[in-house]
Amino acid sequence: MRSKLYLILMLAGLLLSNSGCGTFMANRMAQAPNTYPTWFAPKPRVQLGFHPKFLTNFPAFNIEVSSPRARLRYRLVEPADYNLQYTSTNWFEQGQTQFEFNFRADVPGPTNHWTVSPRGTAIILHGYGVSQFAMAPWALRLAQEGWRCVLVDLRGHGKSTGRRIYFGLEEIYDLTQLLDKMSRDGQLVGPVAVLGESYGAALALRWKTVEPRVGPVVAIAPYAILSNAVLNIAKDYVSWTPKSILKSGLNNLPSVLNVDPAELDTATILARSPVSALFIAGAEDKVTSLSDMKKLYQLATPDSKLIVVPRATHEAVTYFFNDLAGPVTRWLNQAH
Repeated sequence: MRSKLYLILMLAGLLLSNSGCGTFMANRMAQAPNTYPTWFAPKPRVQLGFHPKFLTNFPAFNIEVSSPRARLRYRLVEPADYNLQYTSTNWFEQGQTQFEFNFRADVPGPTNHWTVSPRGTAIILHGYGVSQFAMAPWALRLAQEGWRCVLVDLRGHGKSTGRRIYFGLEEIYDLTQLLDKMSRDGQLVGPVAVLGESYGAALALRWKTVEPRVGPVVAIAPYAILSNAVLNIAKDYVSWTPKSILKSGLNNLPSVLNVDPAELDTATILARSPVSALFIAGAEDKVTSLSDMKKLYQLATPDSKLIVVPRATHEAVTYFFNDLAGPVTRWLNQAH
């Protein structure tokens, strides 16, 4: 999960001293990230080196979803030879490792033998507080392998609407409605694979437990316990914030969302309905600890796999293509 919302929550919470602080904080946790001013965001520790407007090369579509109503924006990246190239660098600054990942691709890409008959459909889910742009490199990489890739702005993110988020409780049904629409429009080719990172990875695992059309899943740094992830982000980014403020919001979040507290945790979902997945963890992840990742892996079905990427932080592990491109494509391609 990204840090932007939690920084805002903590700053806002410090201004409150009345008994409604917990409810206020809980409502801010559930508020759509794309409704916050961008100047609240902390300096990013990961930079992606490609032009954001390159996505305009791929057609954008909208879908109206219900319960509650929102409009989702998604793009299709068709199979082609994009010739994706990537380089990375990192440095140490103010006590933190910073990363820069540069991507080059031929867009539009020459057609390949998968273009007219895709291997399948890959739904690609971004993390908290960002948008489909953050996962565009994976769309190009998997499209080279023959997958029709779908980049989604989850509700309350990017160009999608929605006044609040539900940490997967409603989003998985948004995604099922997306599959229904793509099927009606002749855009859906089976099998359906899902790749998600952080918040999107937690959604991917949760979605697979209820959607029979979902096949292979890749989960990059999903959180096992939501409250742990929130507190870890606070410790990593704004350690001066009183923990009691965040805990008050977390304690009130289930009532704001009208859900049992345990239902917010990915571990609860997998304990009840184990699924098969490729789990990817960063060895230096301070948000989703390796012990939490191992917990999710142990709750999954026995055919699941776990990859631990050396030197990778929570923010950066998604882009360690030299470590991940091969294992991820093999995991997804086995479904074809």
